[in-house]
Amino acid sequence: MHPRAYREDMTDSGMAPTTGVLLAAGAGTRLGRGPKALLPFRGRTLVEVLANTLFDGGCREVVVVLGAEADRVRSVTDLGPYVVVENEQWGKGMASSFRAGIDAATPGHSIMVALVDQPGLTPTAVSRLLGSHRPGRVTAAAYPDESGHLKRRHPVIFDVGLRAEAAAAAHGDTGARSFLKAHPGLVDLVDCSDLCSGEDLDTKDQLHLLEM
Repeated sequence: MHPRAYREDMTDSGMAPTTGVLLAAGAGTRLGRGPKALLPFRGRTLVEVLANTLFDGGCREVVVVLGAEADRVRSVTDLGPYVVVENEQWGKGMASSFRAGIDAATPGHSIMVALVDQPGLTPTAVSRLLGSHRPGRVTAAAYPDESGHLKRRHPVIFDVGLRAEAAAAAHGDTGARSFLKAHPGLVDLVDCSDLCSGEDLDTKDQLHLLEM
């Protein structure tokens, strides 16, 4: 049994509670600085700050999925309040981490999937997504492109009734992309551009994101 930081003080709105699933298993190969989970950020590490962000934003609990150098990540971070799972198949792509996170989440919860390499995510953005979510739907953070059209990014909430189907559809390094493309009518986009940056930290020229 994992220790769980579990929020008991939420009002009953008739909605299923939401577990935040933080995908933090990658090796950060393109960036060349080891696992992104361990990048220094705001006096801590990315994985610690992002886990806290999900919880502070209103997720009932948080599951952190580790992979590359998992023992090292565990030893130098404080993730004690959260459910930490290790995906030994992390090298095969994001889908296995996605499924591991969903499997570790409390049954009966919706799932908010977030990526550890989005340092701009804020608790207010998490809260907006949770407040916008509706039963039976997928709710995704979105940011306008150069033409002003909203483009889906992370985090993404999968309603409790969709989480098993989304996990089953995940394959390779695409995570839930196949499921989302197959069911575009289920996806509600929520503009979060006034609250945070949706930019992923993938290359060295993006290291400025850690200075936010």
